[in-house]
Amino acid sequence: MTRPRLNRRIFFDPTVTYFKPRGVPMRNLEVVELSSEEIEAMRLKNIEEFDQNKCAKQMNTSQSTFQRILSSAYKKISRALVEGNAIQINK
Repeated sequence: MTRPRLNRRIFFDPTVTYFKPRGVPMRNLEVVELSSEEIEAMRLKNIEEFDQNKCAKQMNTSQSTFQRILSSAYKKISRALVEGNAIQINK
């Protein structure tokens, strides 16, 4: 039996939920989906410039889980930039 998932605290509600390469129609693009957890992790680490322990406490998760969320977000964004994909932020 797996451990139940904790509710993460998300304080950021993005107003823009799509990013895409300029000049390429959406119908021709693959979409990379980012979760609200991944966006919040990136905001806390890169914009607020908190250390990972403080970020994890802010999101009500462990430091190792925070690192996994952040790594997942970096990988998805990197893939989108390198391959020219659109990015969708799920709320």
